[in-house]
Parts: sequence; C-alpha cells; structure tokens
Amino acid sequence: MAALNDEQVMLRDMAREWANNESPVTAFRKLREAAPATGFDAEAWGVIGQMGWAGIVISEEYGGSAFGYLSLGLVVEQLGRNLAVSPLSSTAVAASAIVLGASEAAKQQWLPRLASGEAIATLAIDEGAIHDLSVRSAVADGRLTGSKAFVAEGDGADVFVVATQDGLYLVEKGEDVTVSPRRMADSRSHAEVRFDGAPAERLGGTALTAKMADYAAAVTAAEMLGMADSAFHQTLDYLKQRVQFGQVLSTFQALQHRMAKMLTEIELMRSTVEGALEAIDAGRSDVDQAVSLAKATAGETLRLVSREMVQLFGGVGMTDEYDAGLYMKRAAVLEAMWGNAAYHRDRFARLNGY
Repeated sequence: MAALNDEQVMLRDMAREWANNESPVTAFRKLREAAPATGFDAEAWGVIGQMGWAGIVISEEYGGSAFGYLSLGLVVEQLGRNLAVSPLSSTAVAASAIVLGASEAAKQQWLPRLASGEAIATLAIDEGAIHDLSVRSAVADGRLTGSKAFVAEGDGADVFVVATQDGLYLVEKGEDVTVSPRRMADSRSHAEVRFDGAPAERLGGTALTAKMADYAAAVTAAEMLGMADSAFHQTLDYLKQRVQFGQVLSTFQALQHRMAKMLTEIELMRSTVEGALEAIDAGRSDVDQAVSLAKATAGETLRLVSREMVQLFGGVGMTDEYDAGLYMKRAAVLEAMWGNAAYHRDRFARLNGY
C-alpha cells in the first residue's frame, strides 16, 4: 500500500464522506432513470469542481492543485465505491494531455476551465470495440477527419483529445463534430464521435498518445479498486445477516474461504493500482509495465468479486432491486476499457522481452 501524506488522507476521507452522503448508489439509480443528455448530474459535477477535484493533476498556474495521480486515484476510488457518475476521470486525463502538450494556447484556453469544472474533456482514441492504439483518423491542413467508436463521457464533453495517425490533437465540439450516444450495460455515458474536417490543434506525437492511454488505464483501475472493495464489504455484510438452514451464512467454512480469497486478491490489487499511480507521479521509466500489471490485476479481481457478489447474494442478486448486478455490469465495461486483462498480460510479457 502507498504511504499517504496528511493531505492525501484528508482528500481521501473527504471524497468518501461526500460520496456516501451526496452520491450513494441510490443517486446512480435516480440518474439512470432520469437519463440526462450529458450522462451525468450537472449539479453534482459543479460541487466536484468547487471542491477542486477536477484540478488535481493541473498545476496551480492554471487553477489546479498539482496533487498528482495518486491523489486523483484516491478520489476516483471513493467515487467508484458508490458507482458515482461524474466525468472526473476523463476530464483529468484529458487535461494531462493538454498539460504535457505543445500548445500554450490550449493550456491558456482550457486548463482553467477544466480545473474549475466549467468544461468537460475526454480522450477519443479507440476506433473499434477492442482497445488498439493503431488508428486511422488523420489531420490534413489543420482539420481532423475520422471516428471514434467508444468515447467515455462523449455525450457531455466540450472538448476532445483525439488520437490520430501522427499523435494527439485537441478538437472543440462544434458543427463538424457529431456525437451519437451508445447504450451500454452500465447505463453510463458512451458515444460514437465523428469528426468531419473539424479544426484541430496539435498536442504531441504518438508517444503522448501511448502515455495518455496508460494514464487513463491507471485511473480506470483506481475506480475498479473502489468498486471491488465496496462489493466485497457489501457481500460480507449480507453473509453476516442472511440465515440459511438455520445458520448465518458467514459461519459456513466454504463461504469463509471464498471471502478470504477475495480479500487477499483485493489487497494485491490495491498494491498494483497504487504502485502504477505512484509510478506516474514519479515519472518512472517503467510506467507502462506498472500500468499493465495494475489493469490486468484490476480486471481479473473485479470480475471475480462482482460475480461472487451476485452468486453469494443468491436469487436476489439477479434482481435489479439489489445492487449486485449494477457492480457486475459496470465491471464488464471497465474491464474492456483501455485494454482487458488478457491485453495487459500480453503487453506486460512483451515489455519484459517474452
């Protein structure tokens, strides 16, 4: 586990308290029924902006706090525990692309707005159903043409950080950008985005594209960590009060073994996820390996815990009245985003010469 400083502990605790009080799973259910066009609660996002979470990885010069990716991961983890819906992850990583990019004009125009939560940004990289950094989109004469198949938070984004054949470009939503919502199992914002000669500002080359994909995978793994931890404790609480065959379920040794396995896997998951976030903050040369290790572990562990949650809840776990199915659906989507466990196991092996 990472050694947190006082500021990080305070940030984590504040995020957990806010999520528990203002954005429990019931808030996600209400949002799912309301189905706003942007895919998130604008009022809740405004509060997140006021608390400064949107600017955690943006420097103070542009209105952020520069707390780093471990701090961002701590907040995202707490939101993930309750399936809280917000464009925080996508906006933060897209902001990092602008921070590391070559356009000073883009920094001046967008970073203060992203740090305050006034604007929403997202990465638009994958052109198919499987994560792949090989893209066909291209820029000619400063205008971008192409499409991105699955863009998280694409419905409400004001600006897109788009991967092309020669790197990353910044594209503002306008008449040359068409957003088509996609209905996914997790009932969250995903969209197909088409660019038809949209004005584009260059941020950097393909190395920046790869770096941002790693950053996005690490933050996604942090959300998965929060979900796994919450799903585990909800299952444990249920087993402690559910009576079957005249005994509380938690007294059955076979179920105790299953819970013990999940707990150890979650602790391993925490080590790899926090390790990847720390590697990003330290600017280490093995960030790519740390991220692949974290995302592969996160995918396998959350899949295990979310499915065990459904099974150990029994018949009610299959109903929408209980939250188990919500965690399993979100888990399936997050595992596929930015490369699934198989993709990252293979990548980790290749990075180590196998």
